[in-house]
Amino acid sequence: QQDLYKIDLSAVVSKYIGETEKNLERIFNEAQSSNAILFFDEADSIFGKRSEVKDAHDRYANLEVSYLLQRMESYDGVTILATNLRANLDEAFMRRLQFAVDFPFPEWQDRLRIWQTLFPPSIPHDPDIDFELFAKRFKLAGGNIRNIIVSAAYL
Repeated sequence: QQDLYKIDLSAVVSKYIGETEKNLERIFNEAQSSNAILFFDEADSIFGKRSEVKDAHDRYANLEVSYLLQRMESYDGVTILATNLRANLDEAFMRRLQFAVDFPFPEWQDRLRIWQTLFPPSIPHDPDIDFELFAKRFKLAGGNIRNIIVSAAYL
């Protein structure tokens, strides 16, 4: 059994030069020593395409991507990248992935089932809520539907 390290990108990415690389080095070293699986959610934010260098910020952002690419190549464990914006991932990362699994948005019938499953019937709500209308009108992933329901519960 392996541990799963869900990487909190807000704790990894730093505005200070060199700090992001240090944070990534610490994560990869720790994961390597414990044979953990690394999970990067919203991976496009850190594995994004390198840009044309216009200023020092661009240069350091590109260095971070290059460093991450090197660390991924040398990491012996499993790394999982999740994104809704696959086209925004750097091609160098895509070439190095052994598998790329596409999870398309659910069809409206599937979204309806998600709405109905995730919305607890025990919660007081307007009986006129039309989940079928939501499912047909809004093309959302299951996670987005869940977030909407959780947010609505706090209203």
